Amino acid sequence: MAKKKSKLAKRAAELEAAVAGLFTGKPAKKKKRKAKKAKVVKAKKAAKPAKKAAKKATKKKAKKAKKR
Repeated sequence: MAKKKSKLAKRAAELEAAVAGLFTGKPAKKKKRKAKKAKVVKAKKAAKPAKKAAKKATKKKAKKAKKR
């Protein structure tokens, strides 16, 4: 198996190809970017802001009722 190139080495190779392309007149090859995996968010963590908002709303209602 071939050794994986570092990001820096990949970028350097891309730039070299681009510069060579400028002088030779042929465009550089377009590379497809790999899609990044979406981060998995736990249900508990996702529900926290909603829970907080609901709590705030109920507190606000109670405060308003007290004022009347």
